[in-house]
Amino acid sequence: MALDVKTLFLPTLDIEAILGLLMLLVWSQNSATRAVAWWAAAHLLRCASVGLYGQYGAWPDLITIDLASAILLTSYGATWTGARVFNGREPLSGSLITGAALWILACQTQTFAQAPTLQILVSSGIVATFSCFAAYEFWRGREKLVSRWPVILVLFMQGAFFLLSALLQSSLHAKALGSAWWTVIGVEALMLSISVALVLVAMARERTELSRRNEARIDVLTGLANHRAFFQDAEALVRRQVARARPVAVFVLDLDDFRSINDRFGQPMADRVLRLFAQVTMAHLRPSDLVGRLGGEEFGVLLADATRDNAFMVAERLRSAFAAAAKLAGDPPLAATVSIGVAIIQDPREDLPALLAKADQALYLAKARGRNRVELAPFDLSEEAGEPTAAPQPATSLATA
Repeated sequence: MALDVKTLFLPTLDIEAILGLLMLLVWSQNSATRAVAWWAAAHLLRCASVGLYGQYGAWPDLITIDLASAILLTSYGATWTGARVFNGREPLSGSLITGAALWILACQTQTFAQAPTLQILVSSGIVATFSCFAAYEFWRGREKLVSRWPVILVLFMQGAFFLLSALLQSSLHAKALGSAWWTVIGVEALMLSISVALVLVAMARERTELSRRNEARIDVLTGLANHRAFFQDAEALVRRQVARARPVAVFVLDLDDFRSINDRFGQPMADRVLRLFAQVTMAHLRPSDLVGRLGGEEFGVLLADATRDNAFMVAERLRSAFAAAAKLAGDPPLAATVSIGVAIIQDPREDLPALLAKADQALYLAKARGRNRVELAPFDLSEEAGEPTAAPQPATSLATA
């Protein structure tokens, strides 16, 4: 059986319906990804428009041409709207019906209604515009999704196809093109619709998997890296720094008398103090620095390219900023403070556990000397049989205010 436009009608109708239903199924499994619902609606709208086109000759042209085209253009607007939603942006007011509104307004003029070639150019131009807008929306996204680039390419190809096919149809006589050309256009449009659906679903699934992996690395209470994620990233950073012969500093930070805060003010206030500390720490570190919750009220920080003096300055800034923020966090003001032990890698043979051990001993010294202090680990930990030697005063320690 020859493949012509009539033969292609039913497969197109079925495939668009199946794509829409499959996307609805994907969305039902993860309703947080609202964009998939928009894309499902786009395919179901396309199915409806194809169904109306199929009634041409049996129903009035107002339904089979004008209304069907308006629904078709709305479907591509839904694809663009879904792209905006996927990027965390709100749908533009009226964006969904802009194409349909332009089409309906144009159909009110006698010149447009009696010019099939002009109708093809306008409708194809609107579809191409929506497709390119959707491609641009994904291009401007900042997520590191591998599947984002195939999505951009396929959407751009879809826009270019509709535009070029419309220009070709307007430059040649319709009879010269024949049924074969219309069949080619239909097949290509269907293949592009399938391709767009596949790459969009792949991108949505990639985001879901990436989100799940990130959630497994994040401490729920503070939003910082958890113990496992911190050690994984820290070990990689230390190896890179050692390979480049560059310094790296590690902090071990512990909130002072945290148990008393929990006993006096309750668990909600204790959790609030932990979140406050995480916020203060993130605000005073570079994006390239690592910070994580090691457990309880203990945290870890890694600074790349930090000298001994710079590391102490950063640690002191964290200490004073948290103390100041804690005073404003409660009524009456909280006397929440933090003690910090700092260690700098000195030997290329040292690894992360050795560096953390030095920082932990410096933290022990800060606690022993009154808390709310910063202490730097000495160069040689063997001086006092495991008890750290204090760094020179006052450059490397700070008395409690």
